[in-house]
Amino acid sequence: MSRRRPHDDDDGYDRAYRKRRRVSENQEIEDRLESLILRVGEKSTSSLESNLEGLASVLEADLSTFRAKILRILTDCAIRMPEKCTIYTTLVGLLNAKNFNFGGEFVEYMVKTFKEALKSCRWDAARYSLRFLADLVNCHVISAASLQQLLDNMISAANEDNVPQVRRDWYIFAILSTLPWVGRELFEKKEQALEHLLVQIEIFLNKRPKKHHNALRVWASDTPHPQEEYLDCLWAQIRKLKQDEWAEKHIPRPYLAFDSILCEALQHNLPSILPPPHHDSYKYPMPWVVFRLFDYTDCPEGPILPGAHSIERFLIEEHLHSIIEMYHLERKDCAAHLLNFPYKLKIPLEYCIIEVIFAELFNMPTPRYLEICYGSILIELCKLQPSTMPQVLALATEMLFNKIDTMNVSCFDRFVNWFSYHLSNFQFRWRWEDWDVCLSLDPEHPKPKFIREVMLKCMRLSYHQRVREILPESFSAFIPEKPESDYKYAKESEAGEFKVVCIVHNFNLLSY
Repeated sequence: MSRRRPHDDDDGYDRAYRKRRRVSENQEIEDRLESLILRVGEKSTSSLESNLEGLASVLEADLSTFRAKILRILTDCAIRMPEKCTIYTTLVGLLNAKNFNFGGEFVEYMVKTFKEALKSCRWDAARYSLRFLADLVNCHVISAASLQQLLDNMISAANEDNVPQVRRDWYIFAILSTLPWVGRELFEKKEQALEHLLVQIEIFLNKRPKKHHNALRVWASDTPHPQEEYLDCLWAQIRKLKQDEWAEKHIPRPYLAFDSILCEALQHNLPSILPPPHHDSYKYPMPWVVFRLFDYTDCPEGPILPGAHSIERFLIEEHLHSIIEMYHLERKDCAAHLLNFPYKLKIPLEYCIIEVIFAELFNMPTPRYLEICYGSILIELCKLQPSTMPQVLALATEMLFNKIDTMNVSCFDRFVNWFSYHLSNFQFRWRWEDWDVCLSLDPEHPKPKFIREVMLKCMRLSYHQRVREILPESFSAFIPEKPESDYKYAKESEAGEFKVVCIVHNFNLLSY
């Protein structure tokens, strides 16, 4: 006979059910915490400060159970949502003020992430990690002295010998692109060390070779906008920021509202972080030339466009580039997020978006994504904002056409492909009379050649009769030849008939 008690099976079922229920409840709590962390900073009926304070209390209560989960989510947010960097550093600062041990664990986790990103050549992730660590100085989580030591170590890596120039350039770019967030704090607490850092960067840039510059330019001339190499441009923007005493107008700093709480928290020191040595398998970001199309005179109405050497211009462009990178596979989402730029009321947004998209399209030697990606995003932008976007895009097209004489040949072809594709989606409407200067130019001049190439592309996207209709009569010289079918076998049949006629004729002559 069985020795089991009568209700053993029921007890086992109850234990399994309770275990499943407990796991399910934990999963629900984890999902809720993840949702709260991801959505902080979005539109809400409450202020950002109250949302951060409430979220910090919720997370602090759940640290004992979900510590690893919270660490992972916060670190992922720091890298994948760099536009919300200061929001998450403020959240970490509030948690550090409530729980010093958790603050230390987070710093350790973030440092580990930074090192892994450097070793795996995930350069954007490494740069965003460095920015996050730097902004934690503003939240009194990390000491300014330990961050300064990290920046000095990166300068040493940039001055290494027998390593590729692109590796050295990246370390300088990472430092310069971090200073807008933490420059003011370092200036107040470590002024001499910051000045020494800037002097070392200036020495590096003065010695740096720039043989690649001419090959990456879109135009051969620098009028009206200089085509600056990216590090030179960023260095000029940082110097302007320094002249303004490290005060900028674009980075939100919610931690200022909690200064009385954060300043009383204990700070952590970063461990000694040495950049990994170069390996032949490492691939580094390539240099580029900063694309400029507009200045403040091109947008007289509305907010003023920041100057080319203002740090706000760099911050705006970097944010727009990151939006394109995140949503480039979904043109509708990409256009919507571009138009919902957080600081759109402070800048002429349409001009900034158009300039950034053409910068991506004309990036040398190749664009980041397929050319049609940028064309489809521009079409969606015109559909979502028909009152202003088409006018700004038309202005940009006119400016590009006027400078086409010195445009790089590769960029010329991309311009042709984009313009013909754009016309095909808007019934081929354009003010061709504005370009009647082409009628008196040599046919091989870039301007008439551009129109001719556009018409050839349009015929591929439409048909010959449609091309004849869209051009005015005076532009008839630019209409491509009408394509005629060339039926090989019809020619052979005609040749065969002619041969038979000749043979018969010759036979009749001989008979006669």
